[in-house]
Formats: sequence, structure tokens, C-alpha cells
Amino acid sequence: MAAMPVDLEHLNQYTAGDAALQAEVFGLFREQAAMWVRLLEPKADDDAWTSAAHTIKGSARGIGAFALADACATAELLVGAASTPVRRSLVAQTVRARLDEVLSFIDAADYKATVAGLKSAPRESGA
Repeated sequence: MAAMPVDLEHLNQYTAGDAALQAEVFGLFREQAAMWVRLLEPKADDDAWTSAAHTIKGSARGIGAFALADACATAELLVGAASTPVRRSLVAQTVRARLDEVLSFIDAADYKATVAGLKSAPRESGA
């Protein structure tokens, strides 16, 4: 069985199990990822590439998305002589694939929370 894209035990410890805080953390993660993944382009200069990989890595570790964080750690190493557009392209594809898995996981968690909220909401009775 494949590992979950987000380690819920880690996330629950990080947020003390507070569902509203988890939703806020997920929202912040989405914003960070959307902003920085654009800079993870194979032809980016070393500073932009490293900053993007490092920032996504930190955000991923914060929510427990360790496979994504590991892919970003690999990306951070691709600077200077270790870097070629082909290597960067392959690593960027891996980062984006792991990021897509995390975002899909977050979308599913948001959907479940919304449905649970609807089910527990008091219903108005019509007369």
C-alpha cells in the first residue's frame, strides 16, 4: 500500500487536532505551493531554483508531506555543476507529481470536512 501524501499523525500533532487550524494550514500551503512551483523551471537560475525548492520543502514538511519534501531536497542539490536542464526537468516533474498528490489529498480532506459540516448542521424544519 502506498504511503499517504500527508502524514496525518504529524499534521494532528502540529495543529493539536484542530480541524479549523488544519484547514488554514492547508490553505497557506496551497498559496505557497502555487507561488513557488512556478519558479521550479529547468532553465531557472540557481538562486530562483534553490529558493523555490527550499520553500516548498519547508512548507511540505510543515504539513507532513514528506515525499514532496524529499523530492524538493533532491531539487535543492541541482545547482552549479550538478545541474543540467535534463536533470532539473526530471526532478521538477517528480516535484510536481508529488505536489499534485498532496493537493488532491487536501482537496479530498476539504470535501470531507464540508460534507461532515453539512451533516452536523442543524436543519431548519418547515411548518
